[in-house]
Amino acid sequence: MRRRQRHTAPIAVLAILGAISLGVPAGASPDRTPAIRPQVPTADRSAGNKVFLERADVLKKSQNDEYMVVQGNVLFTKGPMYMRCDSAHFFPDTESMDAFGNVSMEQGDTLFVYADELNYDGATEVAYLYSDAGKNVRLINRDVMLETPEFTYDMRADIGYYAAGGELTDAHNRLRSIEGEYMPTTKEANFYGRVHLNSRSDNDTLDIYTDTLYYNTATHVAELYSPSRVVNARATIYTREGEYNTETNISRLYDRSTVVGAEGGQQLTADTIFYDKQAGFGEGFGNVELTDTANSSIVLGDYGYYDQIIDSAYITGHAELRQYNQGDTLYMHGRYIESMRDISFTEVPEDTVTGIPAHTRADTSHVAVVYPRVRFWRTDLQGVADSIRFTQRDSMLRMYVNPVIWSDNRQIFGDIIELHMNDSTVDRARLPQNAFSAEHIEDVHYNQIGGKEMIALFENGEMRHLDINGNVEIIMYPEEEDSTINKIVNAESSFLSADFHGKAVDRILMWPETSGTVTPLFLAKKSLFFLPKFKWYESIRPLDRFDIFVVPEEMEQIMASAPRPKPEPADKPKAPAVPADAVKTADTAPDTTATEPEDKDGEPKESTTDETMPVPPEADTTTENQEIETGKLPDTIAPADTTASSAAAPEVVKESVE
Repeated sequence: MRRRQRHTAPIAVLAILGAISLGVPAGASPDRTPAIRPQVPTADRSAGNKVFLERADVLKKSQNDEYMVVQGNVLFTKGPMYMRCDSAHFFPDTESMDAFGNVSMEQGDTLFVYADELNYDGATEVAYLYSDAGKNVRLINRDVMLETPEFTYDMRADIGYYAAGGELTDAHNRLRSIEGEYMPTTKEANFYGRVHLNSRSDNDTLDIYTDTLYYNTATHVAELYSPSRVVNARATIYTREGEYNTETNISRLYDRSTVVGAEGGQQLTADTIFYDKQAGFGEGFGNVELTDTANSSIVLGDYGYYDQIIDSAYITGHAELRQYNQGDTLYMHGRYIESMRDISFTEVPEDTVTGIPAHTRADTSHVAVVYPRVRFWRTDLQGVADSIRFTQRDSMLRMYVNPVIWSDNRQIFGDIIELHMNDSTVDRARLPQNAFSAEHIEDVHYNQIGGKEMIALFENGEMRHLDINGNVEIIMYPEEEDSTINKIVNAESSFLSADFHGKAVDRILMWPETSGTVTPLFLAKKSLFFLPKFKWYESIRPLDRFDIFVVPEEMEQIMASAPRPKPEPADKPKAPAVPADAVKTADTAPDTTATEPEDKDGEPKESTTDETMPVPPEADTTTENQEIETGKLPDTIAPADTTASSAAAPEVVKESVE
């Protein structure tokens, strides 16, 4: 039975056969001398779609058969196409044929097809080509070669296809799939089912895995239309739709794609991505996500890019940073979020012992910057600033321009806030200029501490120790045994050291000299309630993870009018050591000589307001190396003047303390 009965779809083959009428009498012996010659040798072979038999060594025809048998050096033509074979069954009425042995089809010097068997349907102009076991049908179109066990070629549509597995190879790539189509004229190819594109370059790594891929052998551009994975030396791409230029390694990705760095630590996800492998540059548009799994963080925005060569990233448009740690997440927003590589160089002297010569050592780390109008929120921590900078080298997070941090009912602010991060948690905080801390107790009462420099140490998220250097001012409301407050402590000194247990103050030590007052609340005048620098910024505090995107008008005004931080002095004075006899000073008689409060440089401290802390003339308010323990007030801090005062309360942003 002929394979022709398996014809199922149109495809292009070659053409063959013209209507031939050979007048050989029945039963006559064939003429063995000359080869069979065409009946119409003068016909125009390039005109129309007729099939012509150009030559054969033997021709046979039975009266009972619809076909002729031609054998030996058989040649057919159909327009510009030549078909050769060892033998064939030719059907003159339909211009169809079955060809066997060393089948080849040639069109000019550009298209060649080789097979072991051919079935050609003249009515549909479709050729079906087959190979013997262990061999493949081969189509060669200049530098393109397609191999498959069975191949169908629609000559009218100029398209060939296979459905039993095949491989297409060009100068750049090799593509394999279960099903495929190839159009020699347009150089377009379509692949379906377990598609694998592999680069043939020795200097390049490229593998594309998908189920649907369109490819052009002239431009070497692959188009992807199903879930796909693209692997190259720099990254792995996941996409459902996109195009990849395998010659330039530039890709355009759509429908929510992801680019993962070769090391797997960073990835870019967006609705649309432009990625240039050679430049190591990825650009995202729409719902952009930059993920850093090594640092458990993700940056989101409307637009962003990542540069692998210089290791930098940028996000803007509803920009948000999320830091995941210890079961909680920090959400931070600024107009722009940037990350960049930071390289420092250290000159290393010669080591005469080991013989290592002098050299320069490079230290690489990263810097991340968020600006302006920064707001962040975590369940236990909130804050605002005009810019935030994190340096990986020293694990320091620095907040600039009117930074404020809240935790529960506590608030701290200063010109600059520096936080040392240890595994995404704060273990040390430093406010180098104009430091201030306040804690809301009740009503209009706030514990307050201010000074030039403030350094706090934390354990498990709770403050354990606090140092203040220079111009120390405090207001405290000691709790009674029944947890009520009935007095206010106002004190000043040059230095302060405090220990905390839980959220309660365990001990406060102030030195070298302390002045202050203790006043019953029912007798205290309003001027004693607030330090000159006191401000309560509750109105600009982020309320939840979504509120970080809402910048209140009050915050805009504060940031716009806030002075920019000044550099710290090069020779910064250090706090003197705590005197050895300062411990348990309650058992030591204090020096009661009245002196003017000094700052940490030894100069008289200047008041920051027209109204100074009132000191009753009859009270002795100066102590030396004064310690205040929880639940105790030293006897040497005198009660304050209880005369009524008309002084106004300090500013409380947005929310009045009345």
